[in-house]
Amino acid sequence: MEWDFVRIALVLVAVTLLLSAGIEDARTREIANRKSAALVLLAPLWWWANGATLWPGVPLQLALSLAALGVFAFAFHIGAMGGGDVKLIAALSLWLPLQLFVTMLVVMSLAGGAVTLAMIVERRLKRGDPAGAVEVPYGVAIAIAGILALREPILNQFG
Repeated sequence: MEWDFVRIALVLVAVTLLLSAGIEDARTREIANRKSAALVLLAPLWWWANGATLWPGVPLQLALSLAALGVFAFAFHIGAMGGGDVKLIAALSLWLPLQLFVTMLVVMSLAGGAVTLAMIVERRLKRGDPAGAVEVPYGVAIAIAGILALREPILNQFG
């Protein structure tokens, strides 16, 4: 029972951080480093509360996060994604097993498409300017996908 409380408390903290990051990105097109850092620092407690093994569990989780950081750092390098988005995805990857992380990436891509479409429509309606690049607050899509992925352990414990 006490482990469930710790897990639920950690998920609530992570969801709060993700909501805050998404809102911040929507407002300012930036995500504070402290939000991603908090997710990184809380990840070992999450592993412990979920019974992750020191071998091979923790090294595999770290490898997943490093791979995510590398892939999305390349996206940042070519200008396809902001640095805050990259750090948030890498931090979130520490919380999710591979299969759930891949599912989260699919949801993130779909949500990112919806956010992009909304930004294009908003730009056209407000400014009447359909041309040019649109700055997309991708942190919103990351937050939506991350929250949906993190809620899974809470909901599945009852059924």
